[in-house]
Amino acid sequence: MSNKMVPSSSAFKNKNSPRQDYLSRLTGYGMTAIIVLTGYALNYFDSRVFIIALVCAIYPHLTFLISLPFRKNYHQVTRKILIHIDAVLCGVLLSYLHVSIELAVLFLIMINTSFIIVGSLSYWVFCIVSLAAGTVLGTYFFGDVSLGPVPPPLFLITSLGVGLHLAYIAYNANRQARDLVRLKLKYQSQLERFQILSQQASKYVAPQIWETIFSGRRQVRLETQRKKLVVFFSDIVGFSALSDQMEAEAFTDLLNQYLTDMSRIALKYGGTIDKFIGDGIMIFFGDPVSKGTKKDALACVSMAIEMRRHMLRLRQQWSELGISSPLQIRMGINTGYCTVGNFGTESRMDYTIVGKEVNLASRLESKADPGEILISHETYALIKDKIICRERGNTLVKGFRDPIHMYQVVDFRHALGGNSSYISQEAEGFSLYLESDKVKESDKERIAEELEKVARRLRNKITT
Repeated sequence: MSNKMVPSSSAFKNKNSPRQDYLSRLTGYGMTAIIVLTGYALNYFDSRVFIIALVCAIYPHLTFLISLPFRKNYHQVTRKILIHIDAVLCGVLLSYLHVSIELAVLFLIMINTSFIIVGSLSYWVFCIVSLAAGTVLGTYFFGDVSLGPVPPPLFLITSLGVGLHLAYIAYNANRQARDLVRLKLKYQSQLERFQILSQQASKYVAPQIWETIFSGRRQVRLETQRKKLVVFFSDIVGFSALSDQMEAEAFTDLLNQYLTDMSRIALKYGGTIDKFIGDGIMIFFGDPVSKGTKKDALACVSMAIEMRRHMLRLRQQWSELGISSPLQIRMGINTGYCTVGNFGTESRMDYTIVGKEVNLASRLESKADPGEILISHETYALIKDKIICRERGNTLVKGFRDPIHMYQVVDFRHALGGNSSYISQEAEGFSLYLESDKVKESDKERIAEELEKVARRLRNKITT
């Protein structure tokens, strides 16, 4: 997130606080100078107060000029040090003036308010300690002599001065609060805009890659690594021919529906969607998150089986739209070491995988028949205890010198047992797709009656 998009709160503080601190300090010390000179005019203070008035007149300007170079890089530290110096100096001045308890309380209220503005309770306590240290130091050097009752005019002027200083501090605090609210609203607006743009940009990369980048676990730079991955390719047989028969809009809607449904299945099993190539899909398991090669392979083959089943539903939906072509999906899966990472340039990168194992998965997909899932021996060895497969023999593929041993994925072992809930049968003029565990209880009896009616009709026709 760039500094131009989101305003910096630290920049806000550095811009406003030095001047406000200077004016606040100038007001406080200015009121102190007026009070001591008034006390001198009323014969309450002796001529020593001229030194105090001079210090109060010079000190705010001097500290502002001296501290200005340090505030740029050490703003908060400089501010806290100056407040500590204020605390010590105020303690010394109170001791030097030998003021009565009435004036001391008013001064302490004014000083304490400045301490509270600093922030934390612990720092406020440290400021009180600094004030006490300054008072002890002043008492040690100047003694502890009471000046007697405070003249009412002096008490009144002191009260007005303290009130004016507190009012100025409250005004600054209120103005800063309004500025911070405006800054927060502007920040939230920019943040919401950034989040919208982020969500839009996230659709161009796999969610797993996007998450690792934004969590800080991955740096966006040209780098790759070798990892054992499970690679998946698929496409629809006859889809290119279908594109010549349909209107562009209808064809686009059909393709987007297919890719959306298949992507949802891929994400369900944790696959990283690499790219779409027309109606083709390239997915891999094992990066950026891996559950182990065996579990990654099982997840990939499970995904392929569910995609094949889902294709039957899509074919039924498409047939209702007038698409008579029996579109089927074919898939190829291979497991092996690949190079994975960012490829391209510093200005345009693509997170993908390359290597001969990727090519083999693509070759297996092209060798598969409609509705078939072909896997390599490396993948078969990882999933054979959970998935039933048939040997498909050896085949020579482009780019590989030795024949490749292939296996055809049949189904889950538990799905082919006596309690199987999945049935799929197809023939010319007939299509049956049933997942009984997903059928509602209220619909089971009706579906069973319809199946029995169809079975009786078929038997009657066979007898006739």
